[in-house]
Amino acid sequence: MTPSHPQLTLAEVEAIAREAHAHQRDKAGRPYTEHLAAVAEGVRARGGSDEQIAAAWLHDAVEDDALSERWLAEAALPQRVKDMVLAVSKRDGEDLSAYTRRILETPGALLVKEADLAHNADPARLAALEPATRTRLTEKYARVRRLLGLTPDESPIDRSDQANTAKS
Repeated sequence: MTPSHPQLTLAEVEAIAREAHAHQRDKAGRPYTEHLAAVAEGVRARGGSDEQIAAAWLHDAVEDDALSERWLAEAALPQRVKDMVLAVSKRDGEDLSAYTRRILETPGALLVKEADLAHNADPARLAALEPATRTRLTEKYARVRRLLGLTPDESPIDRSDQANTAKS
């Protein structure tokens, strides 16, 4: 019998993410931790689970090399959290359709990505960028939303509610 290690709490995950990204800035020069907090809050506000909120705090950690894939593999986190983090982590040279397919195939990951896209596409956040960058990113985020099957007014919670209603 293997000894069980206590799982990291949501507060501990937040602290780890804040520390890992402490010196990072976003494209507008703002502290990157503001983005992480906004995505975590977006997941919570959309009815996400604690596991999804934890994944939101860590959603860019592996992609940005703030934490290693090995750290994630060894972390005292539920496998679902690890799976979501890896699902939303874009890989070098990866095709956008393969990336979005992985998100759609990973339970819980779509809501994390939807909250990430919502914050990334926030008009106030985009307004701080150079016009060419703003245009490029706006088009990119819209394309990712389309590939994920998200309409501008719909979140994954809406779709899962519709699916559950259809089953009853």
